[in-house]
Amino acid sequence: MEKDIKTHNIIGAAMEVHNQIGPGHLEKVYHESLEIEFDIRKIPYISESNLKIDYKGKTLKTYYTPDFLVYDEVVVEIKSEKALTRNDEAQIINSLKSSKQKIGLLINFGETSLKFKRFIHF
Repeated sequence: MEKDIKTHNIIGAAMEVHNQIGPGHLEKVYHESLEIEFDIRKIPYISESNLKIDYKGKTLKTYYTPDFLVYDEVVVEIKSEKALTRNDEAQIINSLKSSKQKIGLLINFGETSLKFKRFIHF
């Protein structure tokens, strides 16, 4: 499946969650709701998967745990904030770099309408 279609499917699921429950809830509410929506749409995901981090050829004991790893390749971080910050963006960029994943989505359920940003790391 093409990467654009995959991110489109993930964003569509997030939009449905936001449409159903709106802004103002805790991040865990959106996390659990998104799991249900992924299941309904048959979107393969792992919730809070541990991704290895390498440093100079050595695997660190510390690992990166994104909210979701979807389609085995898209890192998804969700937030429930009034607005996304540069720190949120830096977190997903650093996560992609350190975990060697290439595509990331940062999704914020806390605003009146769903906000998302797509990140690509090569």
